[in-house]
Amino acid sequence: MTPAAFKTTREMLGLSDGWLADHLGVSSRTVRNWEAGKYPVPHGVEVQMDALKRETRAEVDRLVASLHGKPAPQLATYRNDADYQAANPESKFPASWHRAVVARVALQMPAVGIVYAEENAGLKDGE
Repeated sequence: MTPAAFKTTREMLGLSDGWLADHLGVSSRTVRNWEAGKYPVPHGVEVQMDALKRETRAEVDRLVASLHGKPAPQLATYRNDADYQAANPESKFPASWHRAVVARVALQMPAVGIVYAEENAGLKDGE
């Protein structure tokens, strides 16, 4: 995995270098060094990045399927990690990841409305 592919993937997933570093068990500096090309991205990290991409793609596909055929589809997302984790305690991901997922859904379904969950109490993904 090239430094450019690594950074592009991280950003496409909506993940900060700090979150990714914690997830991979390395320092933020190590992530930045991989992105800068100072050190090669280890194969094991590439495998983990591929797994994150698959999880993200599966969530996008799940949301698209849940919205298909709805007359005025809306997705709720979250302003910050605290709100996201409160609503999704089982998720290992940050709110920025969820916003990236919602953006990818919107690319596939331009008619989808995007709102903040706290402004639309009771709205869950796919409703």
